[in-house]
Amino acid sequence: MSQSGSTIVAPGLEGVVVAETALSEVDGLNGRLAYRGFSIDDLARHATYEEVLYLLWHGELPARDELAALHRELAANRALPEEVRRAIEALPRSGEPIDALRAGVTALGMTDPEIRDLSPEGILRRGLRLVAMMPTMLAAYARLRQGEQPVEPDPELGQAGNFLSMLYGRRPTETQQAAFNCYLVLLAEHSLNASTFALRVTISTLADLYAAVAAALAALKGDAHGGANQRAMEMLLEIGSPDNVVDYVEESLRIKRRLMGIGHRVYRTRDPRAAHLMGWSKAVAEESGERTWHTIAERLEEVTANHPYYVERKLYPNVEFYSAPLLYGLGLAPDLMPGAFAISRVAGWVAHALEQLASNRLIRPQASYVGERERHFVPLDQRG
Repeated sequence: MSQSGSTIVAPGLEGVVVAETALSEVDGLNGRLAYRGFSIDDLARHATYEEVLYLLWHGELPARDELAALHRELAANRALPEEVRRAIEALPRSGEPIDALRAGVTALGMTDPEIRDLSPEGILRRGLRLVAMMPTMLAAYARLRQGEQPVEPDPELGQAGNFLSMLYGRRPTETQQAAFNCYLVLLAEHSLNASTFALRVTISTLADLYAAVAAALAALKGDAHGGANQRAMEMLLEIGSPDNVVDYVEESLRIKRRLMGIGHRVYRTRDPRAAHLMGWSKAVAEESGERTWHTIAERLEEVTANHPYYVERKLYPNVEFYSAPLLYGLGLAPDLMPGAFAISRVAGWVAHALEQLASNRLIRPQASYVGERERHFVPLDQRG
């Protein structure tokens, strides 16, 4: 924080509490994360994404009949309206998938005759549409830009399996489905991160949920947030071999190049999600036989964990570090990875929209003016 006159300025709002939430608890000092009191370790090992979705939206884990009803509702809402399908087909193939997703969300909102309904029931109905359809949008754009036709959702598969099925054009293996399910669980919610804050700012204006999610997607795209998994994978591709890791780390220090996926704004320990992603990255690599990228990531963590520079600054792998080789091993191109982040995090975004609207106040911080004062206007013909 810095002092500006009598005002305390907190760049990046660091250390400033602007909301209360019951959704997730992030303990950065001790490296712990919980959703509504449930340890992320338990959820990652035992829960489906659908169970986590229900937990975030309703406060409790679902009973068997409640979970079955949620599966049916998601299955009934995965197919895209014709107008949205055509909008995605019309997008330039040269764009980034997360931008196609943002366009699809906006188009979906334009088909909703009750778009302005901000009641809890209305938010939940629209939230379910977004959770169900965003993977369909993302997979459709990914196939279209490769010259392939989109694949229809499979009513027998859940969120994780459906996305991979629509991406591959075939049913994924059990390992692939379980790995991607764990990824979705781990990324579903993380307190007041940049994209969630963008959503809460937008919904606080009483804009519609689609607009708020589009704002969140825009914030998520940045390399300092959801774009980091793409950059981490590009880093692994640049390293190319485990034998090159030491030289890459030393060169990065020399030229002041950041190692993507190392370090976190909140965690001062290893990100609690990293261990689960590391395990599934290894499992997917072993099933496919392509171990290069996982092995490079392991070697990179080993080198930084024993390097004085990274140890002294408490820079450890974050959630993006092993997300990159995991998602790449699941067949996602690097630029598809921020979109994969989004189809998980939308669960948390919708939950935050509900929280914000429950006791809404327009989010409108102030800025401390440091510019010139008392300047006098000179007419145009006198300015020379």
